[in-house]
Amino acid sequence: MHREGTAMERFEDLITRFLEAWNAQDVERVLDCYTDDVRYRDPNTRGEVVGRDALRRYLTKLFVGWQMTWAQRQVFELRNETGVAFLWRATFRRPGQELVIEVDGMDLAILRGARLSRNEVYFDRAALAPFLGTP
Repeated sequence: MHREGTAMERFEDLITRFLEAWNAQDVERVLDCYTDDVRYRDPNTRGEVVGRDALRRYLTKLFVGWQMTWAQRQVFELRNETGVAFLWRATFRRPGQELVIEVDGMDLAILRGARLSRNEVYFDRAALAPFLGTP
């Protein structure tokens, strides 16, 4: 008999799929993790990116300018929402450059079904200063 996994197991599976898509830097594969009306924000967006078309434009530019890898560290189920906060470690590199910087951060991921309807990414953007020409 097939048994449904616990909510945390489903979240873990979703996060694995989500991070694999981001690590592949495949725009359409990443978009498949989000609802059509997604609300996305990270330290580089200057506000909310709303909808898959807007997110597609953002990701297309982002993936040209950065080579990134993401690894899950810890997952915390949210109490009053269907979703999680998860801690991660990422590496950032500019294409053609040798410098690699590791950054720790957190995502807030609100789910609708098996997709994220809201994703907020938090990390200290100052860690990327060596790439941005800032001392």
